[in-house]
Amino acid sequence: MVPEICKYILDVVDKVIRRDVLTLFNIRSPLLMEKLFLYLCMNSTEIFSVTTAAKELENTSVSTIDGYIDALEMSNLIYLAKPMDVGSKGALKGKPKIFVADAAIRNAVLMIDDVLTDEKELGAMVETTVYKHIVSFYQGTSAQLGYFRKAKDNQKEVDVVVELPREKILCEVKYRNNSHIPATDAIVELCKDENSKVTNAFLVTKQLDDFGIAKHETKVPILRIPAIAFLYFLGKAEADGQNGRM
Repeated sequence: MVPEICKYILDVVDKVIRRDVLTLFNIRSPLLMEKLFLYLCMNSTEIFSVTTAAKELENTSVSTIDGYIDALEMSNLIYLAKPMDVGSKGALKGKPKIFVADAAIRNAVLMIDDVLTDEKELGAMVETTVYKHIVSFYQGTSAQLGYFRKAKDNQKEVDVVVELPREKILCEVKYRNNSHIPATDAIVELCKDENSKVTNAFLVTKQLDDFGIAKHETKVPILRIPAIAFLYFLGKAEADGQNGRM
């Protein structure tokens, strides 16, 4: 990231936290809020434990951290993706995933200036961007958004779950040179599960020519689509007033 742009983003975030968030939500410790936001940037796209955060941030009370998290979420600086049940697979309970609302903010705060050469950082940035676009796309609808992670095998996860009265949509981000997923991947298992009630499934990939249906034999086809195309179609549909119709 260009240093001038990074400085500009940091100035904006600093003003939002110091002026708007502190004033609107009566935050008693500005320094703790800044430390919490830094902590969230460091753990963006990861499972968030308020108890762990409270211990690591000066042994602060859980209720204080909860209150500060609520303030950041209502200020649209972060998203909390709640764990959701899908079919007969037991899901992890009670622990949300945290997303800093804009990948550029996270990168500026952490002073990450070259994500293009780091596949892990680039993947986290694209996952954040996909989640942000899906939130925007379904805003104002009855959709419930979250993620899925198996309770007994927490390496198995689906990045985004969208639940509507008659739809359940899975979205997995594999933004890397080799986006192959094994048959044991969570999205494949859930698309095979008769009880999952999944209606659509997307695998968001990196390569521009990576269109088509995944080769796994599943009850619900898994559509492979490049991230740039997936984000464009969401944005175009939203601009055309087609929110919530994926």
